[in-house]
Amino acid sequence: MENVKSILSRKINLPEIKEVALWAKEGIENKAILLQLARSDERLTSVNALWVMTHIDQPESQWPGSFRDILTDTLLSESDTAKKRMLLQLLRGMEYEPDTIRTDLLDYCLTKINSECETYSIRAFSIYIALKMCLHYPELAAELLERLSMMSHQALSPGLICARNKAIAEISKLNEKDNGH
Repeated sequence: MENVKSILSRKINLPEIKEVALWAKEGIENKAILLQLARSDERLTSVNALWVMTHIDQPESQWPGSFRDILTDTLLSESDTAKKRMLLQLLRGMEYEPDTIRTDLLDYCLTKINSECETYSIRAFSIYIALKMCLHYPELAAELLERLSMMSHQALSPGLICARNKAIAEISKLNEKDNGH
């Protein structure tokens, strides 16, 4: 494949995205290069690299070492809406066990849920990620439920309503299980 950086530094289309994604699946070294390009200071390069990453359906274990931490650190310092959306999309696809929860990511997500200055997609992805983390701890699930209930006073998109309702349903199932019903 020609120089991946040169491909990702220009406007590209979906077939090219899929071609780079196939290349990245060939090995962890390729994924490490892609991850490095996703953190590029050149916006187009980083957006395209993240776009490619959203087309790679492989478990976190097949990515370089601290993949989740790198994505999280990048998200927490990012201001570009498109990049935040794709980073959250990637983080949403991961599993969160009690010992892998980062409180700074949880705080970020809880803050974004009711932030009307954020896009609906960022708010919805934040709900899904916060839910995965909060389900391990009843007190955090209760806090998330409280934040979700505050959304009823806001104008919401259908997608955001769906994310909120799914999260409320999951928390309700957890509460029923904990109460022995």
